[in-house]
Amino acid sequence: MEEAHILETLLDLAGEAGMKVRTGGRAKLGEDLPPVASGVCRVRGELWVVLAASDAVPVQIETLAVALRQHAGELLESRHLPPAVRAHLEPQGD
Repeated sequence: MEEAHILETLLDLAGEAGMKVRTGGRAKLGEDLPPVASGVCRVRGELWVVLAASDAVPVQIETLAVALRQHAGELLESRHLPPAVRAHLEPQGD
């Protein structure tokens, strides 16, 4: 399964789990600060996943997988997923 399809599937799952996903952002926050990076955070009680455009697809996949493993376990257990997608969602000591 291609990485783009895995990413698309994980984006769909994140949406089903009620996560807010934002993509984009090549900007730097300031001269002395590193560029924006993908990550997971809470904003006013909502779980947000930010996928930086400057991050490679495997980094974006892992960011989504971590968010889903940590915050949507019940949804993942109830879904049949392709093995290539499931492999990214298996516990990895987060």
